[in-house]
Amino acid sequence: MPELPEVEVTRRTLLKFIENKVIKNIKINNPNLRFKIPANFKKNVTGQKIIKVLRRSKYILIYLKNDYVMIAHLGMSGKFLIKNNYSKDFLKTSYYSNEFSSKHNHLEFFFSNNLKVIYNDPRRFGFFLLDKISKLDVNKFLSKLGPEPLGKDLKKDYLILKTKATQRTIKTLLMDQRFISGIGNIYANEILFLAKIRPNKISSKLSLVDIGRLHLSIGKVLKRALKLGGSSIKDFKSSVGEKGRFQNEFKVYDREDLKCLRTRCSGLIARVVSQGRASFFCNECQN
Repeated sequence: MPELPEVEVTRRTLLKFIENKVIKNIKINNPNLRFKIPANFKKNVTGQKIIKVLRRSKYILIYLKNDYVMIAHLGMSGKFLIKNNYSKDFLKTSYYSNEFSSKHNHLEFFFSNNLKVIYNDPRRFGFFLLDKISKLDVNKFLSKLGPEPLGKDLKKDYLILKTKATQRTIKTLLMDQRFISGIGNIYANEILFLAKIRPNKISSKLSLVDIGRLHLSIGKVLKRALKLGGSSIKDFKSSVGEKGRFQNEFKVYDREDLKCLRTRCSGLIARVVSQGRASFFCNECQN
């Protein structure tokens, strides 16, 4: 599933191509995604100018001139394909595979600059919703999200308060979108390695030193991943049509039984599965 860096790269690409452009028409080939496309979707979106494209957690928010917002989630396999209507070729896009099947092109947006944006999703876990800007604060998907991990929203005092109040493991807590927005399995593993914290450590048992390292590690890992265009595990590509490169810097994720890359550590990377999710960590330097 795309996490914050991949969704942010996708957002930036969409912004580059569709900001201030008008949606001339929409073709809905299959309304049955994770949630059925709303009945009022085509009526309220067609003819509207894109005002801005933002991200909240793993959601892409496309603001329209009529005060509606399209809320898009990529699910497990969703991708946006951007094509010039007068050409058979696809432009360089943020989430693109040459092996995509057109039978999974569920929505097609036709723009005033002769571009077509296609939403392709083989597994159909992604979705599109429509809401008024004035109602976003109470939207059921957005209203309970935790602070964004980049910028100044995430405070060390907040981490202290929240970790001390729960008996959940720190990795489980990191992946809870109500705690912090946008972090999934890959980046939780990498963040905890950098912070020298074992994934199954109970959150309330973290020391102030642990929490300080965690706070710094969240920002460092996500900023580095974003700079490198995200992680290309399967078919993700950056905003200039290149594969993300952060997977080349994985310290623990998918490195089971390999030597720890930390200087002067003789540990090996271990893998354990809990609740269907794999955790990777160094069996020596993560405490």
